[in-house]
Amino acid sequence: MTTTTDWAETPVAWPVLTRAELYAQGWTWRLIDDAVRVGRLHRARRDAYLPGGVDQRTRAAAEVGGQLACLSELARRGVFVLDGHRLHVVLHPRRGRRRNVHDDARVHWSGTGARNLANASVVESLAQSIRCQGPVEAIATLDSALHMRLIEEPELVEVFERVPPRYGVLLDMLDATAEAGSESIMRILLRKLGCRVQCQVRIVGVGRVDLLVDGWLIIECDSREHHSSWAQQKEDRRRDQAAAALGFVTYRPIAEDIFWHREQVVAAVRGLLGSVAAVR
Repeated sequence: MTTTTDWAETPVAWPVLTRAELYAQGWTWRLIDDAVRVGRLHRARRDAYLPGGVDQRTRAAAEVGGQLACLSELARRGVFVLDGHRLHVVLHPRRGRRRNVHDDARVHWSGTGARNLANASVVESLAQSIRCQGPVEAIATLDSALHMRLIEEPELVEVFERVPPRYGVLLDMLDATAEAGSESIMRILLRKLGCRVQCQVRIVGVGRVDLLVDGWLIIECDSREHHSSWAQQKEDRRRDQAAAALGFVTYRPIAEDIFWHREQVVAAVRGLLGSVAAVR
């Protein structure tokens, strides 16, 4: 016997189904039990079943009676989050904790989530992420969601309607052109220094650069993922050479330092800015 449920592809949000709903789709109690045994279904809690292919974090959230949310859900969707190690779960306040939540988990209490889904919406998760991160990291996460086109202007408005008004100042700092979290964070650091920053600028003879600072300083935010091969490093050096021939200076901080050693990155930029100011 075949059932009408098709879980061949990962959905935007995993369904949480009761036995009654499975019966309505053509399952029998024996098929359900057999599916659980072989891993096609996962019994998250009493009368709550998930598809067997569900990711581990979504499963963990469902097992405590909640939805995967905030930074955890955004990371699942490919949105940039700086620190996604903790499990973020949203629980309905009237349902309470069905089971013990791990001490390292971050619990959000909300009454808005759909009970038949194992994942919170992008809008809800972004609103939660603003509260759970520092302002610089929150901007990088929002930039990422905008760049991926997971949200548009109406959804962005809804995100900020869900957080206290004091967070509204972040709106003017967003830039959907940023292609990586490191670019977003670097942009904010530069603007804190009073620099004029242009993002994703195309320079004739050089190509597109991540950031152009004060019209002369090119900053490329390098990551191992995109710049680890020797072929890519040679291309980077030739681009820097072409930029130098046009009078530009190039600085390539690595993403790891932008994320975790910002004071060193800021010191390097200050040194470059100071050297030019001394010449002038």
